Parts: sequence; structure tokens; C-alpha cells
Amino acid sequence: MYQEERISAIKQYLEQHQRVSIQDICEIFSISRDTARRDLLKMDELAMIHRTHGGAVLPPASKEIYKYKDRLVRQSGKKRAIGLHAASLVRDGDFILMDASTTVQVTADHLSARDVVVVTNSIDIADALSRKEEVRTYLLGGELNPQHRFLYGQSTIAKLADYQVDKLFLGACGITASGLSYPHEEDGDVKREMIRRADQVIVLADHTKFGQGMFYKIAGLESIDLLITDRQPDQPLMDMLAEHKVELLIVPDVSLDGE
Repeated sequence: MYQEERISAIKQYLEQHQRVSIQDICEIFSISRDTARRDLLKMDELAMIHRTHGGAVLPPASKEIYKYKDRLVRQSGKKRAIGLHAASLVRDGDFILMDASTTVQVTADHLSARDVVVVTNSIDIADALSRKEEVRTYLLGGELNPQHRFLYGQSTIAKLADYQVDKLFLGACGITASGLSYPHEEDGDVKREMIRRADQVIVLADHTKFGQGMFYKIAGLESIDLLITDRQPDQPLMDMLAEHKVELLIVPDVSLDGE
């Protein structure tokens, strides 16, 4: 096996097990310790790993939160696949909540059900829905976050208390065994109230959100009814999802060609 092939296999092993030792690499690939060290050195040079005493771990994922318009084009095939499937779950006559998420915006863009009522704190989702004759849209008031394009504040939360809906479509920044977390407390408070106002909570998140813990936790996994994603989480998170009876729906990535 060539070094490039081993490096790819070591990366896959790390994604499943979070860490690897030199001894593990020697046993898996039947190579010497010197060869295993050279593989890890190469991976370190490529910024694929952080070397530890006797092995390596994956580098921590970036917690940088890009502006809304930048996030729209990141992981776009995955967002489209997840958002399209979520849109197919909306039935004629549904009352739904949509948070200010780029993946949820894909759902809004592809809504085809009739006589749907949508409540949202996203100015972009409200704009997208304004072009759909079969959708009535309620835009929550409040202070505008211009970078991430959501409305928030006590007036937003107070208005949410007037609603009860069939479904909530909720994007996610971080999903761990302890629950859902987000970088902004003000947005998190709105999402927390949205969860209280929905009969079914549907979380839309690609696999890069798994294992990521953000600043502000809004809810435990027990608050989620359905998670739509593009790849199966690792086994510990799978076990926690099963324990809290979260339904998991995995959809394949789709191309943006022709859109």
C-alpha cells in the first residue's frame, strides 16, 4: 500500500475513533514504527492531524461562523439534499416555524405544499416565501442581526408565545450527545422558544455539525423528533440519538448542476 493510501485510511480511522496510536497503525497496515511515524509526520505537515505522544488526533474543527450569504454556498450540495427532503415533509395546510438557517432556507425555496402558513425570524426566508402564492408568511419582529440576518429580542420571543405549529424546521451549528448548541445567545433564545411552540421538531444538519459544541446550548436531544442529515453520526452519538428516540433520516448529497 502506498503512503497516500495509508494516509487516507488513517484519516478515516480517526474520523471514526477520534485518535490513533503508532502501534494501531503498525498493526492495521503491517508496517514498521518508523514508517508509521513518517505517515504521521506527513499528515502533520498537511495539517490533517495534531500529533500526540505516541500517536495523533484530529485537529479541532473551526468554530468560525461565516456570514449568512457565505454560509449559503458552503456545503451547498449537502444543504440542497437535506433542504429538499425537508420540503417534501410539508403537507397541505401545515402551520410551520422556520428558523434563520441557510439549510432551512433551501427548504423554504422548495416548498410546494398548498395553503401553508409559515412563521419565521429570517428576513431571507420571508423574502423567499413572499414569491409563493400558496404560502402565508408571518415575519417575527425584533432587533435585526445584520450579519446573520435574523430578528431577535424579547419582542420576538413574546410574539412566538402566540403561536402553536405542526412542524419546526431548525438548522444546527453544533450537535453533541448533550444536545443542540449555537454561537449566539440571542438567536438561541428564539430557537428555544420555537421548540416549545412546535408539535414536531425537525433538525436539518450536515455531518460537519456532529461533535461540535458551541457557546450556547438551547436543548437536549430529547427535544428533537427527527434529524435529517447526509451521513451517519459516529456510534456514541448514534447511541444517544436512539436513547432519546430521535428518528434519523440520511439523504445523499446532490449536485447543483442545472439549478
